[in-house]
Amino acid sequence: MKGYYISRNYKSLFNAAGKAKTDCESILQQMGFKNLGFKQSSIPNSAVGTIKNFFGISLALLRLPFKSTLCTQYPLNKFRSYILFIAKLKRCRIITIVHDVRFLKGRTGNASKELEKIVSSDAIIVHNSAMKQWFVEQGVEIPIIELGIFDYILKDGLPLQNNENTGKKPYEIVYAGGFGEGKNSYIYDLDTLKEHDFRMKLYGIGFDYEKLKVPKETSIISYEGAFPSDKVAYHIEGSFGLVWDGTSTEECGGQYGQYLKFNNPHKTSLYLLCGLPVIVWDKAAISTFIVENNLGFTVKNLKDLSSKLEKLSHEDYQKMKENVDHVRTKIISGKYLDKAVNEALQNS
Repeated sequence: MKGYYISRNYKSLFNAAGKAKTDCESILQQMGFKNLGFKQSSIPNSAVGTIKNFFGISLALLRLPFKSTLCTQYPLNKFRSYILFIAKLKRCRIITIVHDVRFLKGRTGNASKELEKIVSSDAIIVHNSAMKQWFVEQGVEIPIIELGIFDYILKDGLPLQNNENTGKKPYEIVYAGGFGEGKNSYIYDLDTLKEHDFRMKLYGIGFDYEKLKVPKETSIISYEGAFPSDKVAYHIEGSFGLVWDGTSTEECGGQYGQYLKFNNPHKTSLYLLCGLPVIVWDKAAISTFIVENNLGFTVKNLKDLSSKLEKLSHEDYQKMKENVDHVRTKIISGKYLDKAVNEALQNS
Protein backbone atom coordinates (compact mmCIF):
# COMPACT_ATOMS: atom_id res chain seq x y z
CA MET A 1 0.00 0.00 0.00
CA LYS A 2 1.56 3.30 -1.10
CA GLY A 3 -1.06 5.66 0.29
CA TYR A 4 -4.48 7.16 -0.28
CA TYR A 5 -6.47 9.49 -2.50
CA ILE A 6 -10.01 10.85 -2.37
CA SER A 7 -12.20 10.36 -5.42
CA ARG A 8 -15.03 12.79 -6.09
CA ASN A 9 -17.76 13.80 -8.48
CA TYR A 10 -16.67 15.28 -11.80
CA LYS A 11 -19.25 17.53 -13.40
CA SER A 12 -18.28 16.52 -16.93
CA LEU A 13 -16.14 13.73 -18.33
CA PHE A 14 -16.64 15.19 -21.80
CA ASN A 15 -13.72 17.60 -21.53
CA ALA A 16 -9.99 17.32 -20.92
CA ALA A 17 -10.06 18.77 -17.39
CA GLY A 18 -12.21 15.99 -15.99
CA LYS A 19 -10.45 13.32 -18.03
CA ALA A 20 -6.99 14.25 -16.74
CA LYS A 21 -8.10 14.04 -13.11
CA THR A 22 -10.01 10.77 -13.44
CA ASP A 23 -7.02 9.28 -15.23
CA CYS A 24 -4.81 10.28 -12.30
CA GLU A 25 -7.19 8.45 -9.96
CA SER A 26 -7.01 5.34 -12.14
CA ILE A 27 -3.21 5.42 -12.20
CA LEU A 28 -2.96 5.94 -8.44
CA GLN A 29 -5.22 2.93 -7.98
CA GLN A 30 -2.98 0.89 -10.30
CA MET A 31 -0.02 1.92 -8.15
CA GLY A 32 -1.63 0.61 -4.98
CA PHE A 33 -3.19 3.81 -3.62
CA LYS A 34 -6.61 3.35 -2.02
CA ASN A 35 -9.65 5.60 -2.49
CA LEU A 36 -11.04 6.65 0.89
CA GLY A 37 -14.06 8.54 -0.45
CA PHE A 38 -17.18 7.65 -2.39
CA LYS A 39 -16.86 5.96 -5.76
CA GLN A 40 -15.99 8.30 -8.64
CA SER A 41 -19.08 9.77 -10.33
CA SER A 42 -20.08 12.29 -13.00
CA ILE A 43 -23.24 14.04 -11.82
CA PRO A 44 -23.72 17.15 -14.03
CA ASN A 45 -25.82 19.03 -11.46
CA SER A 46 -23.42 21.33 -9.59
CA ALA A 47 -25.40 21.50 -6.34
CA VAL A 48 -25.90 17.73 -6.08
CA GLY A 49 -22.27 17.12 -7.04
CA THR A 50 -21.02 19.56 -4.40
CA ILE A 51 -23.10 17.91 -1.67
CA LYS A 52 -21.86 14.48 -2.70
CA ASN A 53 -18.28 15.72 -2.70
CA PHE A 54 -18.62 17.21 0.78
CA PHE A 55 -19.92 14.02 2.35
CA GLY A 56 -17.51 11.82 0.39
CA ILE A 57 -14.52 13.94 1.40
CA SER A 58 -15.70 14.10 5.03
CA LEU A 59 -15.98 10.31 5.15
CA ALA A 60 -12.55 9.98 3.55
CA LEU A 61 -10.94 12.28 6.09
CA LEU A 62 -12.46 10.28 8.94
CA ARG A 63 -10.98 7.12 7.40
CA LEU A 64 -7.57 8.69 6.69
CA PRO A 65 -4.99 6.96 8.89
CA PHE A 66 -2.58 9.02 10.98
CA LYS A 67 0.90 9.54 9.48
CA SER A 68 -0.14 8.11 6.12
CA THR A 69 0.42 9.48 2.59
CA LEU A 70 -2.36 11.39 0.85
CA CYS A 71 -2.14 12.23 -2.85
CA THR A 72 -4.28 15.24 -3.80
CA GLN A 73 -5.06 17.03 -7.05
CA TYR A 74 -5.20 20.78 -7.62
CA PRO A 75 -7.43 22.69 -8.39
CA LEU A 76 -10.03 21.55 -5.88
CA ASN A 77 -10.96 25.00 -4.67
CA LYS A 78 -14.08 24.30 -2.61
CA PHE A 79 -12.61 21.67 -0.31
CA ARG A 80 -8.83 21.82 -0.60
CA SER A 81 -8.33 23.84 2.61
CA TYR A 82 -10.60 21.42 4.48
CA ILE A 83 -8.66 18.40 3.20
CA LEU A 84 -5.26 19.91 3.99
CA PHE A 85 -6.35 21.00 7.49
CA ILE A 86 -7.45 17.49 8.51
CA ALA A 87 -4.55 15.76 6.76
CA LYS A 88 -2.06 17.96 8.58
CA LEU A 89 -3.83 17.39 11.91
CA LYS A 90 -3.27 13.69 11.25
CA ARG A 91 0.37 14.43 10.39
CA CYS A 92 0.07 12.95 6.90
CA ARG A 93 2.52 13.36 4.05
CA ILE A 94 0.78 15.28 1.25
CA ILE A 95 1.67 15.02 -2.45
CA THR A 96 -0.14 17.34 -4.85
CA ILE A 97 -0.58 16.82 -8.60
CA VAL A 98 -0.93 20.28 -10.18
CA HIS A 99 -3.27 20.37 -13.18
CA ASP A 100 -3.68 24.11 -13.60
CA VAL A 101 -2.25 27.28 -12.07
CA ARG A 102 -5.02 29.86 -12.28
CA PHE A 103 -2.58 32.77 -11.96
CA LEU A 104 -0.61 31.60 -15.01
CA LYS A 105 -3.92 31.18 -16.85
CA GLY A 106 -4.81 34.79 -16.15
CA ARG A 107 -7.79 33.76 -13.99
CA THR A 108 -6.56 35.48 -10.82
CA GLY A 109 -4.17 38.30 -10.05
CA ASN A 110 -3.08 36.95 -6.68
CA ALA A 111 -0.20 34.51 -7.13
CA SER A 112 0.73 34.26 -3.45
CA LYS A 113 -2.79 33.26 -2.37
CA GLU A 114 -2.90 30.48 -4.94
CA LEU A 115 0.62 29.35 -4.12
CA GLU A 116 -0.40 28.97 -0.49
CA LYS A 117 -3.12 26.51 -1.56
CA ILE A 118 -0.79 24.51 -3.78
CA VAL A 119 2.43 24.30 -1.79
CA SER A 120 0.85 23.35 1.54
CA SER A 121 2.24 19.95 0.61
CA ASP A 122 5.37 17.87 1.10
CA ALA A 123 5.95 17.62 -2.66
CA ILE A 124 4.23 18.81 -5.82
CA ILE A 125 4.12 17.36 -9.33
CA VAL A 126 4.03 19.99 -12.07
CA HIS A 127 3.76 19.77 -15.86
CA ASN A 128 7.28 20.55 -17.06
CA SER A 129 10.54 22.43 -16.49
CA ALA A 130 9.01 25.82 -17.37
CA MET A 131 6.28 25.45 -14.75
CA LYS A 132 8.82 24.14 -12.25
CA GLN A 133 11.03 27.17 -12.87
CA TRP A 134 8.09 29.48 -12.20
CA PHE A 135 7.48 27.82 -8.82
CA VAL A 136 11.19 28.07 -7.99
CA GLU A 137 11.14 31.79 -8.86
CA GLN A 138 8.26 32.24 -6.40
CA GLY A 139 10.51 30.91 -3.64
CA VAL A 140 8.96 27.44 -3.35
CA GLU A 141 11.40 25.16 -1.52
CA ILE A 142 9.55 21.83 -1.29
CA PRO A 143 10.44 19.11 -3.84
CA ILE A 144 9.02 19.91 -7.30
CA ILE A 145 8.72 16.95 -9.66
CA GLU A 146 8.26 17.28 -13.44
CA LEU A 147 5.59 15.09 -15.00
CA GLY A 148 6.84 15.36 -18.60
CA ILE A 149 3.47 14.74 -20.24
CA PHE A 150 0.00 13.74 -19.06
CA ASP A 151 -1.03 10.12 -19.38
CA TYR A 152 -4.29 9.29 -21.17
CA ILE A 153 -6.07 6.12 -20.08
CA LEU A 154 -8.43 4.22 -22.39
CA LYS A 155 -10.17 1.06 -21.22
CA ASP A 156 -10.63 -0.21 -24.78
CA GLY A 157 -6.94 -0.09 -25.62
CA LEU A 158 -4.86 1.85 -28.13
CA PRO A 159 -6.73 3.28 -31.13
CA LEU A 160 -6.03 1.57 -34.43
CA GLN A 161 -3.92 3.52 -36.89
CA ASN A 162 -5.79 2.72 -40.07
CA ASN A 163 -5.89 6.13 -41.70
CA GLU A 164 -4.95 5.88 -45.35
CA ASN A 165 -3.87 9.52 -45.48
CA THR A 166 -1.16 9.14 -42.84
CA GLY A 167 2.12 10.37 -44.26
CA LYS A 168 0.60 11.31 -47.62
CA LYS A 169 0.23 14.84 -48.97
CA PRO A 170 -1.71 16.96 -48.52
CA TYR A 171 -1.29 16.26 -44.84
CA GLU A 172 -4.37 16.21 -42.61
CA ILE A 173 -3.86 18.33 -39.49
CA VAL A 174 -6.06 17.48 -36.51
CA TYR A 175 -7.17 20.01 -33.89
CA ALA A 176 -9.17 18.76 -30.90
CA GLY A 177 -10.76 21.02 -28.30
CA GLY A 178 -13.74 23.17 -27.42
CA PHE A 179 -14.25 26.17 -29.72
CA GLY A 180 -14.81 29.28 -27.63
CA GLU A 181 -14.12 33.00 -27.88
CA GLY A 182 -10.41 33.70 -27.47
CA LYS A 183 -9.39 30.07 -27.02
CA ASN A 184 -8.87 29.12 -30.67
CA SER A 185 -10.57 31.72 -32.87
CA TYR A 186 -7.48 31.65 -35.13
CA ILE A 187 -9.02 28.49 -36.66
CA TYR A 188 -11.40 30.67 -38.68
CA ASP A 189 -8.44 32.52 -40.25
CA LEU A 190 -6.58 29.47 -41.58
CA ASP A 191 -8.17 29.77 -45.02
CA THR A 192 -6.69 33.25 -45.37
CA LEU A 193 -3.08 32.09 -44.99
CA LYS A 194 -1.11 32.78 -48.19
CA GLU A 195 -0.01 29.14 -48.27
CA HIS A 196 -2.24 26.43 -46.84
CA ASP A 197 -1.36 23.22 -48.61
CA PHE A 198 -2.89 21.00 -45.92
CA ARG A 199 -6.31 19.98 -44.65
CA MET A 200 -7.69 20.75 -41.16
CA LYS A 201 -9.90 18.27 -39.30
CA LEU A 202 -11.61 19.64 -36.20
CA TYR A 203 -13.04 17.73 -33.24
CA GLY A 204 -14.87 19.38 -30.35
CA ILE A 205 -17.86 21.40 -29.16
CA GLY A 206 -18.83 24.80 -30.51
CA PHE A 207 -17.42 25.03 -34.03
CA ASP A 208 -19.39 27.43 -36.24
CA TYR A 209 -19.10 27.19 -40.06
CA GLU A 210 -20.68 30.67 -40.29
CA LYS A 211 -17.46 32.21 -38.97
CA LEU A 212 -15.30 30.90 -41.82
CA LYS A 213 -13.72 33.57 -44.05
CA VAL A 214 -14.45 31.58 -47.22
CA PRO A 215 -17.40 29.46 -48.37
CA LYS A 216 -17.63 26.10 -46.62
CA GLU A 217 -17.18 24.26 -49.94
CA THR A 218 -13.79 25.84 -50.62
CA SER A 219 -12.46 25.78 -47.06
CA ILE A 220 -9.51 23.61 -46.00
CA ILE A 221 -11.45 22.97 -42.78
CA SER A 222 -13.77 20.07 -42.10
CA TYR A 223 -15.63 19.65 -38.81
CA GLU A 224 -15.73 16.01 -37.70
CA GLY A 225 -17.97 16.33 -34.63
CA ALA A 226 -17.68 16.14 -30.84
CA PHE A 227 -17.13 13.02 -28.75
CA PRO A 228 -16.62 12.23 -25.04
CA SER A 229 -13.01 12.37 -23.85
CA ASP A 230 -12.82 8.59 -23.47
CA LYS A 231 -14.19 7.99 -27.02
CA VAL A 232 -12.72 10.73 -29.20
CA ALA A 233 -9.41 8.90 -29.72
CA TYR A 234 -11.24 6.18 -31.64
CA HIS A 235 -12.67 8.75 -34.08
CA ILE A 236 -9.58 10.86 -34.81
CA GLU A 237 -7.83 10.30 -38.11
CA GLY A 238 -5.09 12.45 -39.59
CA SER A 239 -1.38 12.97 -40.19
CA PHE A 240 -0.48 15.41 -37.37
CA GLY A 241 -2.04 16.93 -34.28
CA LEU A 242 -1.84 20.70 -33.79
CA VAL A 243 -1.11 22.36 -30.43
CA TRP A 244 -1.86 26.05 -30.98
CA ASP A 245 -4.23 28.26 -28.98
CA GLY A 246 -5.31 31.88 -28.99
CA THR A 247 -6.63 34.45 -31.41
CA SER A 248 -3.85 34.71 -33.99
CA THR A 249 -2.15 32.55 -36.63
CA GLU A 250 1.05 34.57 -36.10
CA GLU A 251 1.63 33.50 -32.50
CA CYS A 252 -0.24 31.96 -29.59
CA GLY A 253 -1.65 35.17 -28.16
CA GLY A 254 -4.19 35.97 -25.46
CA GLN A 255 -4.40 34.27 -22.07
CA TYR A 256 -4.97 30.82 -23.57
CA GLY A 257 -2.04 31.16 -25.96
CA GLN A 258 0.35 32.54 -23.36
CA TYR A 259 -0.55 29.73 -20.94
CA LEU A 260 1.09 27.35 -23.45
CA LYS A 261 4.42 28.72 -22.21
CA PHE A 262 3.81 26.85 -18.94
CA ASN A 263 1.32 24.01 -19.33
CA ASN A 264 1.10 20.59 -20.96
CA PRO A 265 -2.10 20.69 -23.04
CA HIS A 266 -4.02 17.44 -22.63
CA LYS A 267 -4.65 17.38 -26.38
CA THR A 268 -0.93 16.68 -26.88
CA SER A 269 -1.34 13.36 -25.10
CA LEU A 270 -4.49 12.64 -27.11
CA TYR A 271 -2.70 13.17 -30.42
CA LEU A 272 0.21 10.95 -29.44
CA LEU A 273 -2.20 8.31 -28.18
CA CYS A 274 -3.80 8.34 -31.65
CA GLY A 275 -0.40 7.77 -33.23
CA LEU A 276 -0.09 11.32 -34.57
CA PRO A 277 3.15 13.32 -34.53
CA VAL A 278 2.59 16.81 -33.11
CA ILE A 279 2.99 20.31 -34.54
CA VAL A 280 3.42 22.85 -31.74
CA TRP A 281 4.15 26.54 -31.23
CA ASP A 282 7.91 26.95 -30.76
CA LYS A 283 7.48 28.90 -27.49
CA ALA A 284 5.14 26.35 -25.90
CA ALA A 285 6.57 24.53 -22.88
CA ILE A 286 5.54 21.14 -24.29
CA SER A 287 7.66 21.81 -27.41
CA THR A 288 10.75 20.72 -25.45
CA PHE A 289 9.26 17.27 -24.89
CA ILE A 290 8.17 16.99 -28.54
CA VAL A 291 11.55 18.05 -29.97
CA GLU A 292 13.74 16.08 -27.56
CA ASN A 293 11.82 12.89 -28.32
CA ASN A 294 11.45 13.66 -32.07
CA LEU A 295 7.66 13.38 -31.88
CA GLY A 296 6.92 16.19 -34.33
CA PHE A 297 8.17 19.70 -35.00
CA THR A 298 7.70 23.31 -33.92
CA VAL A 299 6.48 26.30 -35.87
CA LYS A 300 6.81 29.98 -35.01
CA ASN A 301 4.00 31.27 -37.22
CA LEU A 302 1.28 29.25 -38.93
CA LYS A 303 2.08 30.99 -42.20
CA ASP A 304 5.26 28.84 -42.21
CA LEU A 305 3.37 25.57 -41.73
CA SER A 306 2.94 24.72 -45.42
CA SER A 307 6.62 25.18 -46.22
CA LYS A 308 7.67 23.07 -43.23
CA LEU A 309 5.35 20.29 -44.29
CA GLU A 310 6.63 20.52 -47.87
CA LYS A 311 10.24 20.07 -46.73
CA LEU A 312 9.40 17.09 -44.50
CA SER A 313 10.64 13.86 -46.06
CA HIS A 314 8.72 10.59 -45.93
CA GLU A 315 11.62 9.08 -43.93
CA ASP A 316 11.51 11.91 -41.36
CA TYR A 317 7.77 11.44 -40.93
CA GLN A 318 8.09 7.67 -40.48
CA LYS A 319 10.80 8.16 -37.84
CA MET A 320 8.48 10.49 -35.92
CA LYS A 321 5.74 7.87 -36.15
CA GLU A 322 8.06 5.21 -34.72
CA ASN A 323 8.91 7.47 -31.78
CA VAL A 324 5.22 8.23 -31.23
CA ASP A 325 4.48 4.49 -31.11
CA HIS A 326 6.96 4.09 -28.26
CA VAL A 327 5.59 7.02 -26.25
CA ARG A 328 1.88 6.20 -26.77
CA THR A 329 2.25 2.83 -25.04
CA LYS A 330 3.64 4.64 -21.98
CA ILE A 331 0.89 7.27 -22.07
CA ILE A 332 -1.95 4.71 -22.08
CA SER A 333 -0.25 2.73 -19.28
CA GLY A 334 0.13 5.67 -16.88
CA LYS A 335 3.92 5.44 -16.85
CA TYR A 336 4.58 9.18 -16.60
CA LEU A 337 2.50 9.81 -13.48
CA ASP A 338 3.70 6.53 -11.96
CA LYS A 339 7.31 7.69 -12.31
CA ALA A 340 6.55 11.19 -10.99
CA VAL A 341 4.61 9.96 -7.92
CA ASN A 342 7.37 7.50 -7.02
CA GLU A 343 9.91 10.29 -7.32
CA ALA A 344 7.74 12.49 -5.06
CA LEU A 345 7.50 9.67 -2.50
CA GLN A 346 11.28 9.30 -2.48
CA ASN A 347 11.94 13.02 -2.11
CA SER A 348 9.28 14.08 0.42
